[in-house]
Amino acid sequence: MNYQKWLSVNFFAFFFTWGVFLPYWTGYLIIVKDLSVPHASIIMGAGMVARALSTFVIFPAAAKKASIRKVMLWTAGLSLFTMALYIPADSFVFLLLITILFSVIYPILLPAMESSASVLMQSERIHYGKSRSFGSLGYTVGLLIIGATTAIWSEESILWVMLIGLASMWFLHTRPSPAILTKAPEQVLQIDTKSQWKKLFSSKPFVVVLILAILLQGAHASYYNFGFIYLQELGVNSFYIGIVLNVAILLEILFFSRADTLFSNTKISTMFMIAAIGSTIRWILIAAFPIVWVFVLSQFLHAISFGVAHYAFMQFISKRLSHDAIPAAQGMYAALAMGLSTAVLTFAGGYLYDFSPGLAFLGMALCSIPAIFIIIFTRNKHQY
Repeated sequence: MNYQKWLSVNFFAFFFTWGVFLPYWTGYLIIVKDLSVPHASIIMGAGMVARALSTFVIFPAAAKKASIRKVMLWTAGLSLFTMALYIPADSFVFLLLITILFSVIYPILLPAMESSASVLMQSERIHYGKSRSFGSLGYTVGLLIIGATTAIWSEESILWVMLIGLASMWFLHTRPSPAILTKAPEQVLQIDTKSQWKKLFSSKPFVVVLILAILLQGAHASYYNFGFIYLQELGVNSFYIGIVLNVAILLEILFFSRADTLFSNTKISTMFMIAAIGSTIRWILIAAFPIVWVFVLSQFLHAISFGVAHYAFMQFISKRLSHDAIPAAQGMYAALAMGLSTAVLTFAGGYLYDFSPGLAFLGMALCSIPAIFIIIFTRNKHQY
């Protein structure tokens, strides 16, 4: 089996659905389900809180009981079933409950995929950047398809594309996978969740790196949740919105395809500093200049604000953590950096957006700026 190809295909499949859900679901709730921006923000924020708890608690527990392959197979199937419940949903409470349930199940796939990558990096020496770039490609294709389908059939198509993507992903997980991912957890990961959490939190370099990831990934909350409707308010056609959003992902693909070469000898702290400065510039630009071409220009910074920060964290855990600590670290990252911080800032961003769209983006710089100072004061002390 070609392990690199397997990982690339599965990254593509997952991030295709991520590219539908992450940037478009708030817009789907507002336009199709007729919710207000604050109500949609409450639902998405609650979903992200559920995502944080799920990836922090349920994923490590599941990885302790079953092989990574089984975790991904069952999670993909249950995600498909839960997504179908959106079809009859027509009330705020029903939509809130479905979103919480979906957010408990679906996001488990993210740390599961990243854990698969980490295991294969250590056991088979695969190149993370190459396969992760296929994830970015999947995200791009998802954005382009939604841009086209919403222009032709309206925003109702967002749900149906998501269902097709989840069904395809479930089918892929029924196919053969690398042998190491099918082994019982005690043969591969030796997981003791509580002791691993304690061990990780007692490591000051890991805690600092995790805090940086929380600040920098959480700062994308307004972009992920309100970028679609923000561009609509600027008068951009639905089809072209998909193209505009894809500018960021195309740069992300290019970055991940070359990251292993570009940053082979770069310190983790330097990568985080690059990400923090790029992030700060990005959010200030969008807030200060509510113009389409400035938003497009800011998209070129996505490879820095997201890509470099993500790659830095992945390199840290791959190089500095033991094999058995990876699932717990991935669970923390997915829960706190990709979930809880984004949830809190989505709640805040929703109210700021209702007051002034620019403020929702400017508020994100309040996360990236402190990251710069944390790096300055800790990089020499903790040697990361």
